[in-house]
Amino acid sequence: MELATFCDCMEQIAPRELALDFDNVGLLVEPDHAEIKKVLLALDCTTVTAQEAIDLEVDLLVTHHPQFFHGVKSIGFSSPITGAAALLLRHGIGHFAAHTNLDAAEGGVNDTLAGLLGLMDVRPIPPENIGRIGALTSPMKLSALVETCNKLLHSYGAYTGDPDRLVSRVAVLGGAGGGDIEYAHAAGADAYLTGEAKHNQILEAMERDLPLILCGHYETEQVVLKSLRDRLQMLAPDVQYTITLREKAPLLFS
Repeated sequence: MELATFCDCMEQIAPRELALDFDNVGLLVEPDHAEIKKVLLALDCTTVTAQEAIDLEVDLLVTHHPQFFHGVKSIGFSSPITGAAALLLRHGIGHFAAHTNLDAAEGGVNDTLAGLLGLMDVRPIPPENIGRIGALTSPMKLSALVETCNKLLHSYGAYTGDPDRLVSRVAVLGGAGGGDIEYAHAAGADAYLTGEAKHNQILEAMERDLPLILCGHYETEQVVLKSLRDRLQMLAPDVQYTITLREKAPLLFS
């Protein structure tokens, strides 16, 4: 498949127009050839996933997070900022990122999270329409919901609120969703699942009486990789897709 055709497939899955203004999405490192036969999927472009891409001899590394959010003035192999890009460039491998556009897209990160929880009547949370809100099949205690989230996401989530409180409507936003607490509350959520939040944002959730469940940035976003692979296989079946086996959650719990 031609690189341009593959990029068109990614555009169908996660339209660039859905990305937030601060974001940096699309083809960030161009491969040294136009034909795409093998693709590696991961959350991040790091030296670990770049080396995995090299070892697997793929043509393109597709990640959720872009490697570059800000301009760089030099590229070095020893740099923690550009080392992965340097490795990819040395081996002629490209890097494509779909970030907040994949968060917001139909069937993206947050639709996947909502589906994992079995939420019904799922709809976007305005004004950004990135997060999702939906109803549980039946109300459950907050403590039971936290336990369910931890089991499904293989996480060790912390939470705020009364563990015996009944929850019916749940808002979800994978990754760093602490800034959207106001929107989740305004949408009528009884609890809000996200990956991480700052201390002041946690306090805001408590002041708004909105139970907050924090299950990890990695844990709440890696769930999209399988669905992304499946959708790509339908749109571009002549390409071989592999989900990373080397990328792990960066935070460990004792």
